[in-house]
Amino acid sequence: MVRVLENSRKEVAVFEQSTVFLAELDALSLARWQFGLTTIYHFLFVPLTIGMVFFVAGFQTAWFRTGEEKYLRLTKFFGKIFLINFAMGVVTGIVQEFQFGMNWSDYSRFVGDVFGAPLAMEGLLAFFFEATFIGLWIFGWDKLPKAVHLMTIWVTAVGVSLSAYFILAANAFMQNPVGFEINAEKGRAELTDIVAVLTNWVAVTQFPHTITASLMFASAVIIAVSAYHLKRKQFVDQFRPALKVGLWGSVFSSALTVVNGDALGIAMVNTQPMKMAAAEALYDTTTEASFSIFTIGSLDGTQELFSVRIPYLLSFLSTHTLDGEVEGINDLQAQYELLYGPGDYSPMIWITYWAFRLMIGMGLLSTIVALAGLWLSRKHVLEAPKWFFNAAIWAAPLPLLAMSIGWIFTEMGRQPWLVFGLMKTADGVSPGVTGLEVLVSLIGFTVVYGILAVVEFKILLAAIKQGPTKEPEKQVNQLAVAY
Repeated sequence: MVRVLENSRKEVAVFEQSTVFLAELDALSLARWQFGLTTIYHFLFVPLTIGMVFFVAGFQTAWFRTGEEKYLRLTKFFGKIFLINFAMGVVTGIVQEFQFGMNWSDYSRFVGDVFGAPLAMEGLLAFFFEATFIGLWIFGWDKLPKAVHLMTIWVTAVGVSLSAYFILAANAFMQNPVGFEINAEKGRAELTDIVAVLTNWVAVTQFPHTITASLMFASAVIIAVSAYHLKRKQFVDQFRPALKVGLWGSVFSSALTVVNGDALGIAMVNTQPMKMAAAEALYDTTTEASFSIFTIGSLDGTQELFSVRIPYLLSFLSTHTLDGEVEGINDLQAQYELLYGPGDYSPMIWITYWAFRLMIGMGLLSTIVALAGLWLSRKHVLEAPKWFFNAAIWAAPLPLLAMSIGWIFTEMGRQPWLVFGLMKTADGVSPGVTGLEVLVSLIGFTVVYGILAVVEFKILLAAIKQGPTKEPEKQVNQLAVAY
């Protein structure tokens, strides 16, 4: 009897502790985790979709001009990879937009009139545009004239790019809100100038950076797939030219990414100077500011045991002059307190500091692999050493990781703002959603997305290992029907 009572007391104690834990679940933190995880997962498919469609169109153009079968087989092979990836991107992207109503209803109420406009354009115009012409491309191989069929894949590429631009315009409003006025009576932002929203300086500079970085990732995938088969001396006639296309594509897109990344950095300094200060953990306003490759010590500005620095580079990145002034975190914090009231207006410094360097480092490493491949390809490509083929295969995810970390830097560097200068992140979460409800959906999404990731990876891997078959159009059509 005593044991039964003791066990009952323990069960009651555990229940009470569980109840307290559930009550203290932070809906805001969980909602941020959920949005971040689902966004990163969705973004896994976006760059390859954007970049690969241009290479597929390029291979088909080469076939149209030369009539060589190798380009036709490459078109359909990489087209299959594009379609698998596109299908997964669509599925995960739809879920992504539901979260604005689920977990961020106050945000949706406040800026939905502005933020929703470019998203509506993406869904009703760009996505409809690209989906229609993808269908024509898939099923039009034997039904459309050769030139018309070629046009469908190029129009698809335009649609994919438009889709990316509208989404970036919506995000740019969060970074640099323009084209609106506050309706004090209704307590929300209302759209006044859609042209200003679509020509936002941040969107205009962010778009080419995203496109060229996506081309980097698509190039890395083409390089890796080609290296996989050439290492085994399979489909040599197809993958020898594909490897060179991927290598040159990687080098050129990397160079362009650096150039338009510099333009995006200037836009960031002018619209969100705190983000650039956080990227360097620069606490005091400085002229002739150096850029640290890495730092050993604390990132709170109080202790720096050791660092490797490039003189004047931060000033150049921020102002395009060697002696330009870069505002520090402490000075910006004081300015923001005067503008917006008391509070901490700096993001998590260690995340922004290391994310900025990891983004640059992974992109640079991918470019080095491509340059090594071009150097080795001066000779017969099959004579390349085994280490290069292995490096090319393992380097494939580097541009994607760089882009994903770059978005973490972009979004975390904006904190504590959800819309810079207008709405803090803490004010945008749905007031009627409990932490437990968000936790359940977070676990559910994570499990489902994990399963989908395994399935999608296996499908892609099977398609890659199979290589360009003699009847790829039949397989592409079957895949389209399946999705």
